Amino acid sequence: MSLDQQHALITGANRGIGAAIARHLARAGADCSLLVRDPASAGSLAAELRALGRRVAVVAADVTDTAALDRAIAEAVAALGPVDVLVNNAGFAETRPFLKSDDALYERLLAVHLMAPVHAARAVLPSMVARGRGRIVNIASVAGVAGGAYIAAYAAAKHAMVGLTRALAAEFRGQGVLVNAVCPGYTDTDLVRDSVARIVAKTGLPTDQAMATILRDAGQSRLVTVDEVAEATLAFARPDATASGEAAVLLGR
Repeated sequence: MSLDQQHALITGANRGIGAAIARHLARAGADCSLLVRDPASAGSLAAELRALGRRVAVVAADVTDTAALDRAIAEAVAALGPVDVLVNNAGFAETRPFLKSDDALYERLLAVHLMAPVHAARAVLPSMVARGRGRIVNIASVAGVAGGAYIAAYAAAKHAMVGLTRALAAEFRGQGVLVNAVCPGYTDTDLVRDSVARIVAKTGLPTDQAMATILRDAGQSRLVTVDEVAEATLAFARPDATASGEAAVLLGR
């Protein structure tokens, strides 16, 4: 089933996974709000989606600024109507040995991966419940179900996101709102390639060897593609979706 006349709001939509999700939802018929920190960064994507015949709103906020996030979502609703599909995608990763991970690191990661989705869901759920329909998809990580060395803070934050997903799914399933998470492994994005570059700079390993090492340790034979993440998101966002409380793990095999 298509997403015609559906309003999808995607956070962190200007590049990588977020941009791929916006493209897939738009191709399925959705009008899209692109919530980004810098509106200029989403200009070309917005033009691309409008060329498909979709209505597009670009709204700006740092998702960790609750007031700014509330304002941006209100602007999106004013432009395109109530949100039917919320995709909490904005995020970042930091690696650090546990004994060198201070409280500030945990606070930064929890602010983005837990509290921002909490506030975004709080903003859109009343309308979803009133209309008896809605979809929330949280872009988590395989770290949110498995963990890993040197990512204690990141894994804790992503576990919190998955826990939030399952709790909201249980609470709102009977009110027509389905809540799920997509948990990709290492994905072909600038963020992952930047991480590999840091490993190369620190260890002197060739780039391909550094990439092969992190993939092997993660149980992957290749990087997950952004389109694979977007396709899983679309499956959860469709009007005929039935799953709720799922944490779909994607590993490149």
